[in-house]
Amino acid sequence: MCEADAYLIKGGKKRVIMENVEIMRPEGEDIYFENIFGERLEIKARVKEMNLVDHRILLVED
Repeated sequence: MCEADAYLIKGGKKRVIMENVEIMRPEGEDIYFENIFGERLEIKARVKEMNLVDHRILLVED
C-alpha cells in the first residue's frame, strides 16, 4: 500500500490526524486530506516534511 499517515505537531507533541491518506492538496490557506475510506479533513497548517518511504506527512499548525 502507498498511503501515508498525517501527523500534526502542536505544542511540541505529534498526533495522528488521519491514517491511510491517499489525497492531499492545498485548498486556499488550508490543506485537504482524503483517505481510502472516503473520510475527509481540511486543516489550516503547513507541511513540515513528507517522508514517502516511511509513509508519513508531518504538519505544523499555522
